[in-house]
Amino acid sequence: MARLQLNKSALAHETTQLRSYERFLPSLDLKRQQLMAERAKARADVATLTAQVNELAQSVGKRVPMLAQDGVDLDGLVTLQDYHVKEVNVVGVKLPELDRMVVAVRPYSPMAKPQWVDAVAQLLHDMIEARLKVSVAQQRVRIFDKAVDTVTQRVNLFEKVLIPRAKANIKKIRIFLSDEQMQAVVRSKISKRKRAQERLR
Repeated sequence: MARLQLNKSALAHETTQLRSYERFLPSLDLKRQQLMAERAKARADVATLTAQVNELAQSVGKRVPMLAQDGVDLDGLVTLQDYHVKEVNVVGVKLPELDRMVVAVRPYSPMAKPQWVDAVAQLLHDMIEARLKVSVAQQRVRIFDKAVDTVTQRVNLFEKVLIPRAKANIKKIRIFLSDEQMQAVVRSKISKRKRAQERLR
């Protein structure tokens, strides 16, 4: 860090810096609060979606107990063929949002499979969709966590480093300038006294 200059231009510079820091800090703190609120919503979404996935998993066992039967091949019955995640801007942060998805059910003959396979296919379809939504929601939470950490670091930088340093520098410069002014007054009085004594001689 450069050595602090103890003069009026440095005082003006430090004062300007302090004003800009104090003007910028509230908006930065507001952004942090908004990000924290959005992160809380994202966490709630993850909890809700995870609960839905767990409900679906339990309902498969309850509603379709015939899955335990051997001889019914369900491998690859329902697959996620494609999905698209778009980017949205929330409080200045780019987040993923599930735009569309294509879940395919493998064609099967209703005569060759038991009737409950239709229910299983729908439940598996819903499960794949719910798990994908959970994955995107968790990704949003991670992005919000990183954004909150970054903004919090900046707020702390302003609150705990830049503003106190600027105030300390201003105080140091003012004390120095005040001392210099006092010394100038003392020197002026001494020189007046010397001139007055010389006139008397």
